[in-house]
Amino acid sequence: MTVAIDRATGERRGDRAPRSGLGRRLKQGYQKHWYAYAMIAPVVIVLGVLVLYPLVYGLYLTLTDANSLNTARTIGVNHIDATYKFIGLGNYKEILFGPLAYDRFWSHFLWTAFWTAACVFLHYTIGLGLALMLNQKLRGRTFYRLLLVVPWAVPTFVTVFSWRIMLADSGVINQVLHSLHLPEPQWLEDTFWQRFAAITVNTWCGVPFMMLSLLGGLQSIDPSLYEAAEMDGASTWQRFRHVTLPGLRAVSSTVVLLGVIWTFNQFAIIFLLFGPTGAPDAQILVTWAYYLGFGQQPRDFAQSAAYGVLLLSILTVFTSFYFRWLKRNDQLAV
Repeated sequence: MTVAIDRATGERRGDRAPRSGLGRRLKQGYQKHWYAYAMIAPVVIVLGVLVLYPLVYGLYLTLTDANSLNTARTIGVNHIDATYKFIGLGNYKEILFGPLAYDRFWSHFLWTAFWTAACVFLHYTIGLGLALMLNQKLRGRTFYRLLLVVPWAVPTFVTVFSWRIMLADSGVINQVLHSLHLPEPQWLEDTFWQRFAAITVNTWCGVPFMMLSLLGGLQSIDPSLYEAAEMDGASTWQRFRHVTLPGLRAVSSTVVLLGVIWTFNQFAIIFLLFGPTGAPDAQILVTWAYYLGFGQQPRDFAQSAAYGVLLLSILTVFTSFYFRWLKRNDQLAV
């Protein structure tokens, strides 16, 4: 075997890959950090099974005409093979531009966008107001904090079912309105009041998280900034605008993004409050996707999966523009 000698370094060179090769770097990295790879391997496997595989399979289903009548299934001892076929982007074309596009997608998209904006706005404004109040030295402040966290600590299904009972025609809310000789809305039957009730319940459930996050942000602001602003003659509003809001910028940007993602995909509140078919005009995109895949016959798995991909795409685009907007504002502030 002939071995060459590198004149510059004096090292022996054979048929092996050069030191700068990608394979060699990966091998060296594995030999150096094998313990870390071994620790994260179970997490990667679990995420692959629970997240990556369903995502890829769901994306494949969107390119077919799969439903409950043509998928593989077993009835008794008889196995029926799948007969669905590949149709490309047909599902997306039908959802976005088909004859039922407005009734099925665009009307629900507009309501979902309004629902998300209204809920996140109420979450933030009410949460900020409560956080400012609890940041003051008040008697019984700890008790108030615990009391205001209760809606978030109670399981969502318990909270929503409680609201559903109170919003019923003979519920406590209509009883109070009747005793005051005020109109008694049909909270769970009329479209306008269904949407109003959905926003109210979601606001009740979401404000505590926003309040706690913003309260933590308020407590991290240096008190000397307020003292300096007060010595310069700044009013309460000026201190809030030029000290509090900039100090909450990092926390606010994070909780607003999380609020948008959670609210846009808030399945539990709509589903538990109205059911899959109880309020067709109050269904948001995620609950409508569930209805297509599991609430009707035949169950349309392909279009339900396509709705899921569209939801992911919408949130990805929004997140991208949101981060760009934050980065541009930060640059302008500097």
